[in-house]
Amino acid sequence: MDFVPFTFVDFIDIVLVAAIMYWIYRMTRGTNAPYILSGIILVYLMWVIVRALNMELLSSILGQVISVGVLALFIIFQPELRRFLQIIGTRQKQFNFITRIFSLGEDGREQPNLAPIVTACREMAQTKTGALIVIRQESDLQLIADGGIAIDAKLSVSLLKNIFFKNAPLHDGAVLVEGDRVVAAKCILPVTQSDVPKDYGTRHRAAIGMSEISDAIIVVVSEETGGISIAHSGELRRDIDPARLLQILQRYVTRNTVRRERRQREGEQ
Repeated sequence: MDFVPFTFVDFIDIVLVAAIMYWIYRMTRGTNAPYILSGIILVYLMWVIVRALNMELLSSILGQVISVGVLALFIIFQPELRRFLQIIGTRQKQFNFITRIFSLGEDGREQPNLAPIVTACREMAQTKTGALIVIRQESDLQLIADGGIAIDAKLSVSLLKNIFFKNAPLHDGAVLVEGDRVVAAKCILPVTQSDVPKDYGTRHRAAIGMSEISDAIIVVVSEETGGISIAHSGELRRDIDPARLLQILQRYVTRNTVRRERRQREGEQ
């Protein structure tokens, strides 16, 4: 009996395809994408069977459906594809040669002024004033800023509290902070598609979603409980002691700085 030849390259091919399929499943988990993909796979298998049985009319119809379906996939999975590309763009360790090209002249970016943010969050937590503050690090957040209302004002406690005051016109959405400036307010953040506890509100889901596509540090003040949370690298740390907020934020900023310096050293070698 003759066996189909199986080489080491075939083994690598199977492993890579399995890894890609698992990655796609992880990214689309919690959305309707897996169900849509299952339907597409069933249609494709049906088309293969119909062709094998030489059913020309049905084969032609299914072939046209599949041809048009390729274009439909880009429309149906637009949010997932955008998130996929954004996540790839944030894997900067794997794309140092690309990020160095687009980050020339940005090594001297001003460090964020955390003191007004910490004070404002503490005071807003006491009054249960909901807040969502994005502290930019290295990732380009211009699209987020363009989607909000331009502010370009010096960062201060009073400014943050006035923006997030319940009846203020800019209190909905997020504030984008860069260095010592409030760049924009009322910014719309991408909401995470990952499985999260049901008690997470919109602000917490948006904070996680933003941290999944960038290296930004996002601070959340809950309007229901007054609790303070921090999202970074796709993880949310909740119920932070206000007295330790500054220390924790500094730790995140230092961690990002160390990673950036390490990438620069690797790029120079």
